[in-house]
Amino acid sequence: MTKSPPSKPQRRTPPTPPPSREFSEGTSIAKPYELISFPQERPTKLRPAGHDKYDTNRLHGILFLTLKVQTSLHVSTGVVVMGSDIGSRVSLIKTMVQGIDQKLSIQGSSLKGCIRSVYEAITRSCLCKTKADINQIPDGYRECKINIKKQQVSLCHACQIFGAMDWQGLIDFNDAQCENVGFSTGFMPSLYRPRPDQRRAYFDENGKVAGRKFYYHTVRAIDKGQNQGIAVQQAAREYTFTTQLHFRNLKPEELGTLLIVLGQDPKYPIALKMGGGKPIGMGTMTVEVRALELLQNAKDWRDRYSAYTPAESNRLTVAALQQFVQKQIQAAHSQLIQATQLQQLAEVLRYPTHREPPEGMY
Repeated sequence: MTKSPPSKPQRRTPPTPPPSREFSEGTSIAKPYELISFPQERPTKLRPAGHDKYDTNRLHGILFLTLKVQTSLHVSTGVVVMGSDIGSRVSLIKTMVQGIDQKLSIQGSSLKGCIRSVYEAITRSCLCKTKADINQIPDGYRECKINIKKQQVSLCHACQIFGAMDWQGLIDFNDAQCENVGFSTGFMPSLYRPRPDQRRAYFDENGKVAGRKFYYHTVRAIDKGQNQGIAVQQAAREYTFTTQLHFRNLKPEELGTLLIVLGQDPKYPIALKMGGGKPIGMGTMTVEVRALELLQNAKDWRDRYSAYTPAESNRLTVAALQQFVQKQIQAAHSQLIQATQLQQLAEVLRYPTHREPPEGMY
């Protein structure tokens, strides 16, 4: 009698998370994001200002910024270390950048990406960084590219300012340094991917991406506790960071749009949303422009680099700063901003908010 081979043990399939639900009036959902529509007119691509000289008809200078954490912030380094190595009580922890002075910092590249995404959404700009297949990107919205061989430089509004492949851009972001010593330990739940293929509104009837994705701000962030969550090094609520943003050869409307993105338009009080844990309410930061230093002529640049201490005559603060900022914002609204997209985005990124973070599956 021939014995039958022993049956192989069946592998258990992990449970599949439920698909993202559509938005309903005022309710929290599994993935609290919204899609901001593309402007009706395609991006306009023009030759940007060069780096060879400072155009006297454009704006150059430095923005001095303070970023205040409103919900816990984790900008990951991608490194997991033993908690004892950085003074945490947990065994393993996902880290942020932390200097020898025990202060956290946010990489300038992370700030740039966060701010750029908003700038793109409210101007006629390309869809620069996306995981969507190239065939799913609407016509005219593919990422700008420069033809070096033919020396053709033609870029959309955002790529002119923030840069593109083989183009440096016109603004530079310093790393943001925390004013607080130390950090807090948070416990993030496991986060599932957004599952765009299971959300009807993600693509249009032609199979193209329907818009740009932004997560809502919430009044607080979810923390699952040590027994259920993933330990992360984070900046707690009320932590503050300071940084500088250097700009050159910007038109007034371009600087004004940047200031709107930074939440300086009183009609559109928006906040930044960055780092990990966006679906659970993490990463909300408000921005204060403390001062603005204008460098508009040869004398300004000579004075700046001929002394250890820059002259204060070119620095705008308080009333003069507000007057200058609102003038540039007005130029942005009249010449560059897409009103429909700004209104849509303001509903998502408006802060303060009364929206609660979602509970349940993430």
